[in-house]
Amino acid sequence: MMSVFIIAVFVLLPLCEINAQTMITGSDTLKVDYTDPAIKNPKKATILSAIVPGAGQIYNGKPWKVPIIYAGFAANIYFIEFNDRRYKIFRDALFAYDEPGGPTDPNRAFPSLNRDGLVRNVNYWRRNRDLNYFLFIGIYALNIIDANVDAHLSAFDVSDDLTFRFEPSYESLSAGGGNIIGLSLKINFY
Repeated sequence: MMSVFIIAVFVLLPLCEINAQTMITGSDTLKVDYTDPAIKNPKKATILSAIVPGAGQIYNGKPWKVPIIYAGFAANIYFIEFNDRRYKIFRDALFAYDEPGGPTDPNRAFPSLNRDGLVRNVNYWRRNRDLNYFLFIGIYALNIIDANVDAHLSAFDVSDDLTFRFEPSYESLSAGGGNIIGLSLKINFY
């Protein structure tokens, strides 16, 4: 009688599993069905965000992210322009210093700075401007990555339902050389 119960557990319980994800199985691949309007296509979201920053976020149903993206772009453009303006001021002051009679000219822009100070300022503001260009590229890339990841995560069911499943368990004991047959309770967070 006990062996019939164990055989029934091993045969019937694996058939009772229910998948919460909508999946279509092929011969050896697993594909997500994009006909469900709640599940977004990551490729489409990525292309939209690459063409127009924020379009992928709107496609994913997260329009609140668009002002954050454009505020990042606007702040970055402001700092690029600010650093470029300062760089040009110190560069022009350095050129004026290098002209004949420059160091002794009482009307020069920064009379308290010598040539080394002007060169340090030119390099400082140019480096800050160039780093802001890289930050601009980073904000653009982050926009694309966010759209792609958000579209990938739209396929997951985040409901509060928990699925409990009983499965047969078979383990080998390495110390005693015996086997253990049992029943395990698996909790899936779908």
